[in-house]
Amino acid sequence: MRFTYQARTKNGELQTGNVEAANKAAAIQILSSHDLFVLSVESAEKVGFLDRIFSFAGGIKRKDLLVFTRQLSTLLQAQLSLSDALKTLRQQTTNQALREVISEISDDISSGLSFSQALERHKEIFGEFYVAMIRSSEVTGSLDAAAIFLADFLEKEDDLVSRVKSAMTYPLIVVGLFIIVAGIMVVDVFPQLKPVFESANVSLPFYTLALINSGDFIARWWIAILIFIVLLFLMVIEYFHSAEGKALWDDLKTRLPILRQIYLPLTMSRFANSAAVLIKGGVPLDQAIEITAESIDNTFYREIFRQISEELRKGSLLSEALSSSPYFPPLVSQMVAVGEQTGQLEQMLVRLSNYYTRETDKIVGNLVDLIQPMLMIVIGLMVGLLFASVLLPIYNLSTSF
Repeated sequence: MRFTYQARTKNGELQTGNVEAANKAAAIQILSSHDLFVLSVESAEKVGFLDRIFSFAGGIKRKDLLVFTRQLSTLLQAQLSLSDALKTLRQQTTNQALREVISEISDDISSGLSFSQALERHKEIFGEFYVAMIRSSEVTGSLDAAAIFLADFLEKEDDLVSRVKSAMTYPLIVVGLFIIVAGIMVVDVFPQLKPVFESANVSLPFYTLALINSGDFIARWWIAILIFIVLLFLMVIEYFHSAEGKALWDDLKTRLPILRQIYLPLTMSRFANSAAVLIKGGVPLDQAIEITAESIDNTFYREIFRQISEELRKGSLLSEALSSSPYFPPLVSQMVAVGEQTGQLEQMLVRLSNYYTRETDKIVGNLVDLIQPMLMIVIGLMVGLLFASVLLPIYNLSTSF
């Protein structure tokens, strides 16, 4: 297989290229044997849609990953070695798919790979952020602290997702029922009423005509419509898994108002926490920012952080590099400037992380509270339009006699 990589030489020079290896772990070993500090390794071969479907159906849910990470952090805090902790987790895990993954990770570590390298072989399960945080902790020697942070982070993420699901369950049930009722009326009821209205020369509102015509169209071409919808869905999923699609989605997350309100504080929190962990571990600031870039699941911000890292190597201050970019709130550069002036950059980054974590929780909480009433208003309008399409022509028909 062919892999593309980014790595640093002993002199700190950035090196990119391709390497041939049997798998990603072998590619990392080859690069490490050439005294390179590996930043990222990605397969250069296109992954098919069906392959992603089968890998997704592995049976490992977010809750399983949360429990695994929480138990791992507890065992590491108890001073167990990583290999012993993984063996214990493998015995305790009831999820068969996760048990196999833990077994593979344990075998990879026994064969000489680092924990992050072993996790990277299962990045579709753990994600880039998870792997990058573990890699950062290996540089600083604070694996237990990183495991605690990841467990807390996954717990908050799971709580937010659960709140969103809970808020949307009832509206989605109502939407589903409305679609069923509307489909029956459009396909079955309206076509039967159409001859009655035509024989009585009743003028129909444009929305009633639109529903009647759409019902005729759906009844005639429903198989083609269903195939088109399925193909369109698969094409959209495939596009957003491509490099171009990912770049577009990452760009939209930084531009669209509601997505930006959620994504910006989340990104700032990840940046501040990862950088604080690395600086605390004694990693030089330019390297800390570059490693931090790998913990950001956005190609747009990832490139910005790499540019900031290059500016730091040229002698710029972190606060100056951040303030020159329009993609960072002024608060970030201001607090970083205070940290640089007082020699407490790490503490300021921790405060930034805590602040933006609270901001993310508050924004998502407000949006969750708004989802249900907004959906109910939209459903109410759609139900009103549907019944108006039927009742108004019937009323006109009754007045014509």
